[in-house]
Amino acid sequence: MPVLSATATRLFYAVILLLAVLILNFAMLHLAPGDVADTIAQSMGGADAEVLEQIRKDYGLDQPFIVQLGTYLGKVLRFDLGYSFYYNMPVTELILQRLPATLLLVFTAQALAMVVGVILGVISARKPNGILSHFVTFFSLLGYSAPVFWTGILLLIAFSLKIQWFPVAGMRDVTLEGGVLAHVLDVARHMVLPVVTLSSIFLALYSRLSRATMMETLGTDYVRTARAKGLPERDVVYRHALRNSLFPIVTLAGLQFSAVISGAVLVETVYAWPGLGTLAFQSILARDTPTILGILFFSALMVIVGNLLTDFALRLLDPRLRARS
Repeated sequence: MPVLSATATRLFYAVILLLAVLILNFAMLHLAPGDVADTIAQSMGGADAEVLEQIRKDYGLDQPFIVQLGTYLGKVLRFDLGYSFYYNMPVTELILQRLPATLLLVFTAQALAMVVGVILGVISARKPNGILSHFVTFFSLLGYSAPVFWTGILLLIAFSLKIQWFPVAGMRDVTLEGGVLAHVLDVARHMVLPVVTLSSIFLALYSRLSRATMMETLGTDYVRTARAKGLPERDVVYRHALRNSLFPIVTLAGLQFSAVISGAVLVETVYAWPGLGTLAFQSILARDTPTILGILFFSALMVIVGNLLTDFALRLLDPRLRARS
């Protein structure tokens, strides 16, 4: 019962937070300069005053702000995110078409950064004054300070234009013929540069944090006791120290999930990856308000779900947290 009560409380606060994000996003776009009706008319090749008034009436732009907000929230509750006037299709359908590509990119980059970062951090923590430890420190500073779009452009020039190992853009080769395996390998080949680019900055964070926490954990009393009992060093490091040092890593992964999504916008734009990032960039240029609001809603939902999953993961790692629920 305590666990169910704690879960229900967190879900309640998550819904409240999501509602606040929806209202804030709608208000910010409503207060932005420019006329959405004029933008729609321009996409149609222009219109006179009478047509503009009809456009405002059709899209509800002639209603007061409170009425527009209430109408929008009511549609969201029915899972209706509106209609994209730029792409000429429902926003929900448009987002669901692009969402798998973004999730594939984001989760792969996050997993790669966590796994490689923890491995580098653990290895360097065992010999803090070794060459590898200094390399991890240098690599972390380099990866954290380099803008993700700059890294993407450099990798694109080096490995797509010069060496030509990987495709320049896109997610798949539309001219490819073959079975399922051939298409999977083709997508994997297109993923290499975007994933490496997106994971570079987070790999630096995870490796540094993993190194610091492992060094602290290896100096604790219970680790010294395990060594005094004659346990192999491998068991001491990976069975005792590593488990407790994962808590900050998992917490950071949840907190950085929003940053991964925002970084995906830049990476997808550089590599023309057909995900939500590219869709957001094109929608902003076209001032496609329904699509922008829909993307912001899905992004906020992904961040909230990521934080909830992080909380659950911490409780699985530490039985003491489950006991407090």
